[in-house]
Amino acid sequence: MNVVVLVGRMVADPELKYTPSGVAVCQLRIAVDRRFKSESGERESDFFDIVAWRQRAEYAANYLVKGQMIAVQGSLQSRSWVQQDGQKRWKTEVVADQLQGRAKPQGARQDEAPPPGAEYAPAEVPTGSADADMDYDPFAEE
Repeated sequence: MNVVVLVGRMVADPELKYTPSGVAVCQLRIAVDRRFKSESGERESDFFDIVAWRQRAEYAANYLVKGQMIAVQGSLQSRSWVQQDGQKRWKTEVVADQLQGRAKPQGARQDEAPPPGAEYAPAEVPTGSADADMDYDPFAEE
């Protein structure tokens, strides 16, 4: 079973892009506090890359902001690619099935709320030729 559940704070605003076939994909990065403090008494955080596709990507781009607490449920995925210089790169990230914005950070814009149930709508399952989009990396360095 491959299930990941994280609650953390957005490190930066979401970055929305589209694949060549027009599918929305959004990159997020969150900081999740560890449950225990370090020996020096400070709380440490781990940073996780999150990728959201289709409706989840557009929700993230429209309603999530840097500093905001969010909840993410998804699956862990590793992928690799070869850069133009021939160097092979690896990345492990969480592919979001559900995203939910928690309280907005202080000073954040108070836009209208998302439509009812938007944060819980199931992610669209890719079929047919859309599967090729899952291998496309719009965030890879060019």
